[in-house]
Amino acid sequence: MRQNSLQQNLHLILSSIIVVAAALIYGLSPSTILPQLFDFQVATTDLSNVFRAIMGLYLAFALFWMVGIFNHNLWKAATLSQILFMGGLAFGRILSLLFDGVPSMLFALGTIGELILAVFGYYQIRMYLRKN
Repeated sequence: MRQNSLQQNLHLILSSIIVVAAALIYGLSPSTILPQLFDFQVATTDLSNVFRAIMGLYLAFALFWMVGIFNHNLWKAATLSQILFMGGLAFGRILSLLFDGVPSMLFALGTIGELILAVFGYYQIRMYLRKN
């Protein structure tokens, strides 16, 4: 198993860190943390369940990206999933921008960050495919 360089893994490292942080914010204690950050209350068990499920999904992807960092054979799959994950989030936020209006600065920055990470992942996989 060949290990990839820091440069080749940077998109996975950054995405993992950001997504683990977001996962913990969404799911660690949704009824306590989310009302402090956003303008809504997590008042039902069903809503808490949704946010904890989102946390689980985010943590699963971050774990897969971390495995891809250390396992060269899974790097390409991890990178493709990172591109789809970040691109999907950015796409959804852009749809919201078009249909719902301009979000808060936090979400606007999130959209830009997700787009950058998706494009960076795409760049990384293109470089990988050129080498192989």
